[in-house]
Amino acid sequence: MIEALQERVNGDASLVRRGRYLTTTFLLEIGTTAWLIAIHEGRIVSVTKGPFVMPSSTFALRTSGEEWDRFCEQRPPPGSNDVMALIKRRVLKAEGDLQVFMANLRYFKDALAKLRRDGVAA
Repeated sequence: MIEALQERVNGDASLVRRGRYLTTTFLLEIGTTAWLIAIHEGRIVSVTKGPFVMPSSTFALRTSGEEWDRFCEQRPPPGSNDVMALIKRRVLKAEGDLQVFMANLRYFKDALAKLRRDGVAA
């Protein structure tokens, strides 16, 4: 499912435009599986599945498989409907250089929402 992120984000012109000043690589870890997601000027250029020995990323987002499944439902329940709600509930850990994450929060919220069952940002 994470592999579809590149196609879904790059297919949304307004989302790519919103991230036009964003170039970074971040780690998304769901349960025991990790992905390195590279973004260049708002476009996702690669989604690489781990395992990694020493991944190089600006920041990491880590959560359990159960919480991620709830987040990816077409209509997630309250508290699972937003990346910041997951952080507030302490079921998603954001680690590393969070300045990049927070400065582009809307981009990351909308991009990760593309992974919902219907593939449309809420």
